[in-house]
Amino acid sequence: MYKWIFGVGAFLITRKIGLGILGFVIGTLVDQMSGSNTKGANKSANGQDPFEFYRRQSSLYDVPTMLMALSAVVMKADGKVLKVELDYVKRFFADQFGSRFTSEHLQILKQFLDSGQVPLQQICSDIRGRMPIEVRVQLIHYLFGIAKADGDVGTAELNAISKIATMLGVSAVDFESVKNMFYRNVDSDYRILGITEHATDDEVKKAYRKMAISFHPDKVAQMGEEYQKGAKEKFQRIQDAYEAIKKRRGFK
Repeated sequence: MYKWIFGVGAFLITRKIGLGILGFVIGTLVDQMSGSNTKGANKSANGQDPFEFYRRQSSLYDVPTMLMALSAVVMKADGKVLKVELDYVKRFFADQFGSRFTSEHLQILKQFLDSGQVPLQQICSDIRGRMPIEVRVQLIHYLFGIAKADGDVGTAELNAISKIATMLGVSAVDFESVKNMFYRNVDSDYRILGITEHATDDEVKKAYRKMAISFHPDKVAQMGEEYQKGAKEKFQRIQDAYEAIKKRRGFK
């Protein structure tokens, strides 16, 4: 009962999905504590194990912990963690979580950066169970933003994000669409629309309409400012890709 009261209440008050999920998690913990006192003993294992560290952190800071873990995977994928990447993460969390974003979150990020491994499978499974596909696609957009912060998306970073996208249940078409907004090549405009350069003009128009409906900013209007910003950017990239193809092919 409390999970719905806390979750829905936080969302209605703040209009931020991140805080709504936090409220849901907090309410779930209250429900669990009310029903049983036996689970608390499971929270006290060795923090050096990354799986145990993740499990121990999954309390009031559950959502930021999950996102910090994914951020760390991308940040250290190429073997070096850059200040511009850290600044990008700070801006995202400050915009999304406001005053709830504290130095403790940065310590959590450091723990994951220093760890030899991150329990990706468990984290991505948790996210899939809590966040709709629109949010998960926006998370991929956010991770590409980290990788692009230094001006270039490296192969190792691309592979790391691809692995996360698969675990999050993001389709290959959606992944390719977001990827080609950051990782450009000669057929990127077509890939953004989820098609190939061999598509007919009618297929191009159909693909554009489908993408425009699927990723219209109104789809994430209930989410935090940073998610909305990413959604608007993605929608604009879809528009730009379609206009570039129209100009190249000469149709209206």
